[in-house]
Amino acid sequence: MTLIGRLSLLVCVLVGCAGACVERGDRERVSSASVDAEIPVTVLTDGLLAHRPAVPGVQGLVAAGHPLASMAGMRVLMQGGTAADAAVTVMGTLASVEPMASGVGGGVVLTVYDAETNGVYTLNATGVAAARLGTAEPDAASLYRGVRAGVVPGLVGAWIELLERFGVMTLGQALQPAIEYAEQGHPLTAPAVAAMAAAPELFERYPTTAAVFMPDGELPEVGHPVSYPDLARTLHKLVEAEETSRINGADRQAGLRAAFTRFYRGDMARDMVRFLDREEGLLTRGDFAGYQPEWTEPATTTYRGYEIHGPAAPARGGVEVLLALDVLDGFDLASMEPGSADVLHLIIEAVKIAKADAHRFVADPGEVEVPPGLISKAFADVRRRLISPDEAMVFPAPGSLAEGEPEARASGGRRLDEMSAPGGTASLSVFDRWGNIVVANPTLGSRWGTGVVVGNTGLILQNGMRIGAAAPDPDHPGYPRGGRVPVVNGAPTLVLNEGQVVLALAGQEGRSVGPAVLQTIVNVIDFGMGIQEAIEAPRVSLRATPSFFEEGVAVTVQLEDRMPDSVLNRLAALGHEVELLPGYGIGNVQGMFRRSGSGVMVAGADPRQTMYAVGW
Repeated sequence: MTLIGRLSLLVCVLVGCAGACVERGDRERVSSASVDAEIPVTVLTDGLLAHRPAVPGVQGLVAAGHPLASMAGMRVLMQGGTAADAAVTVMGTLASVEPMASGVGGGVVLTVYDAETNGVYTLNATGVAAARLGTAEPDAASLYRGVRAGVVPGLVGAWIELLERFGVMTLGQALQPAIEYAEQGHPLTAPAVAAMAAAPELFERYPTTAAVFMPDGELPEVGHPVSYPDLARTLHKLVEAEETSRINGADRQAGLRAAFTRFYRGDMARDMVRFLDREEGLLTRGDFAGYQPEWTEPATTTYRGYEIHGPAAPARGGVEVLLALDVLDGFDLASMEPGSADVLHLIIEAVKIAKADAHRFVADPGEVEVPPGLISKAFADVRRRLISPDEAMVFPAPGSLAEGEPEARASGGRRLDEMSAPGGTASLSVFDRWGNIVVANPTLGSRWGTGVVVGNTGLILQNGMRIGAAAPDPDHPGYPRGGRVPVVNGAPTLVLNEGQVVLALAGQEGRSVGPAVLQTIVNVIDFGMGIQEAIEAPRVSLRATPSFFEEGVAVTVQLEDRMPDSVLNRLAALGHEVELLPGYGIGNVQGMFRRSGSGVMVAGADPRQTMYAVGW
């Protein structure tokens, strides 16, 4: 590969750009062999190959979308914090270092393994839509950007719930590293700068956003130090409420509740709503005051004898992973060549089926229960019959569950167009010395969420009712309506064998989250890869035009161009519409892995952007 070609590939990997970065026509092929020949390779302890080492952890591990966030979580673990405490630290820090993907004004779905009870728990904290959305005629543009697109933030509530139930630290202790980075600053990464450069309209349309991210009126450069004093003050207010309560004699739990109350029912909610009212937003004090995150039962299945646990509705991505695994459980993937066209074809077809079913049945869990037969071997046996080894299927209709099929609660309204946008989701995994694990997907919805910084809070709200997350059809139970819980693509997943967690992982980057997590699980369980090799292996993802809500829509299979020409040609011959993306251009995954019978956990982190794993 020429020097120019290598530099072009590096830029594509750094900024996470799409297919436009790939040379067409006479472009040089970037195969796995050529990459391995040019980039130093590290041999893992289990003899497998990867460009990064898996990171061992005896006392603890943290893997997240940014090295500063990972180290912030590790600081808390080394101070005696639990996985829950460190997870709050990481989420708070990600708000500064990955502001395009997550933030204090966003939401989260997370999965917890508690070593004391040997139990798996999931938390839904994706927020809630404004009640007044029910009296407004929505349109796709206003649900995508601007103050009318915002939903009540769920992340702060999730922090309190997580610390109350599984933590030992105060909120102030957990947020200290995040406050330091917001106040004292940190250098901007290439993905963050690229995300700013890709959304100039935000800084032109919304003065409060420009004031935070372009204080000098110009796009900052990679490595430029930035600080977010307004965000720091918001975090200080939460800690102040907790400390005041404890000074007055309250215990730790009451202190945490004081912070929750100030954010959702006190002056912090009042100030946010005042700004939103001035800008003709829809959220009210009542929307904030009525919000409460909810602990839920995880969605569960088995795959090759392993227990798979993840969040149920409203985590569409988590449901997708389990549905696809149930379909693939009927094929002997281990007898096939890893990364072969035969394996990828089956994965692609299973993902099509999973997306069709998840987009039909996953909605606000408070309104519509996911049919109990959806995630089941019996349902998968029926759906698997759609797959032919010799031909790509058209995007299928959802399966029928007869009496279990959800219906829309309200009718009326008009069909809306999808506003396609990159995903705004971060991820993290934390393992502590006691064996507890937290895996989470904090999110702003699409990249930059609503795009509007709320007054002087430093917060951008999640655009949870945007079409794509919400359904475009008014007869669908997931149509955007007042008071509904947003659906998200998060898929924080735990894999257990004989009662022991052997794999914990999560992905980010929108619609690719489910497929990326799915392929990593398959690489580990079916092909015996170590965690880092499983993460780095070339991936596929699917793009639908206009969306995955309709039978028969055009589906493009996106592939990283490290795959051999023989694989690409075979998939095209099977009838797949193929689009090539840069060599490390699909999704981002981090996670932790423990071989059965071993007490040592190791972590892996995706080199596709700025993910990093650290161990103690």
